[in-house]
Amino acid sequence: MKYYHMNIAGLDRDLPICPLNEKISIAGFVLLGDYELTEACAKALLTKLPEHDYMIAPEAKSIGLINEMARLSGQKKHFIARKAMKAYMTDPLTVSVKSITTKSTQTLYLDRADADMIKGKRIVIVDDVISTGESLAAVEKLIEEAGGEVVCKAAVLAEGDAAQRSDIIFLEELPLIFND
Repeated sequence: MKYYHMNIAGLDRDLPICPLNEKISIAGFVLLGDYELTEACAKALLTKLPEHDYMIAPEAKSIGLINEMARLSGQKKHFIARKAMKAYMTDPLTVSVKSITTKSTQTLYLDRADADMIKGKRIVIVDDVISTGESLAAVEKLIEEAGGEVVCKAAVLAEGDAAQRSDIIFLEELPLIFND
């Protein structure tokens, strides 16, 4: 297997190169299970955030990151845009999304109780990687439907063209890898 070497939040990591199709590969970035990197990224991202009331992340790879960011900042509550309807959810908001790393269209869900807490609040969206921005846009739509205000969109890595966006903050650029 081939790897792409990066320094992220002061830590060196070798990311496995994973083909998306015949022309493009990506360096697979997974924070889950890497507590050292999760903590370092959480600390670094927190220094870049504006004032906010709550944070939200899409399920699932960003859950550890947002948990650590909330712990370090002393925030008692944050939200997860779920990828499946759960029995405890009542009248959830829903948005469909097609991400670069998933094969089919997904639906994101936000419980009505969470949506009610978001109403009128300043919200930061947190993700591990922003690539096409589709997941980000879906979470942003959930927040808008809930009546919240997105004050920041933050990620550990911005992949490909996302690194040129002026509406996100991120720690490092992650290039797309074009196959020969």
